[in-house]
Amino acid sequence: MTDVEEPERSRKRLKPGERKLQILQAIAAMLEEESERITTAGLAARLQVSEAALYRHFASKAQMYEGLLEFIEQTIFGLINQIDSEPDPAEHKARSIVLMLLNFAETNPGMTRVLTGEALAYENLRLQHRVNQLIDRAEASLRQCLKLQKEPGLLDPTLQASLAISFVQGRWLRFSKTAFRAAPSESAEAIVEALFFTKPAAD
Repeated sequence: MTDVEEPERSRKRLKPGERKLQILQAIAAMLEEESERITTAGLAARLQVSEAALYRHFASKAQMYEGLLEFIEQTIFGLINQIDSEPDPAEHKARSIVLMLLNFAETNPGMTRVLTGEALAYENLRLQHRVNQLIDRAEASLRQCLKLQKEPGLLDPTLQASLAISFVQGRWLRFSKTAFRAAPSESAEAIVEALFFTKPAAD
């Protein structure tokens, strides 16, 4: 390999959208590996490009996080729609939504820091508002399932959905704060069944 070959390779043209995807993948990986705030300088160094190159694809770091949030939203609500389309009883769908939210975090550790707001602490406030809206939408989907239960649950559907989402958020936070060692799915099925769906024993 000569000294001329490497610069030529580094200038290989990417297909439209490929660099944006690389940037988002790099941010997700850095969120998984680092607990500190992600900087554009660190991101550029990881990708071996200039910071100016990043801003040719995203106007700001906030837009980069919005790209991650778009992925999270599309994935989570795509899965919710898939669960909702199944012929299962409403309470089974509700269980599936709760477990899916836990498994999503476990599969995407870096994204968990976005969902908990940890990665957004010093970023534009609109990003946290968007996360809040995402969680509200997930809770609304869960609440709708619970309202369609054939038999009433232990709690009013609104309270059930609120409690379930609080459980999910607690598991997300523990996962992030333990450097991704405490798996969100640990004993989750039994806990979800006991907390939200077990019917009281007959007298």
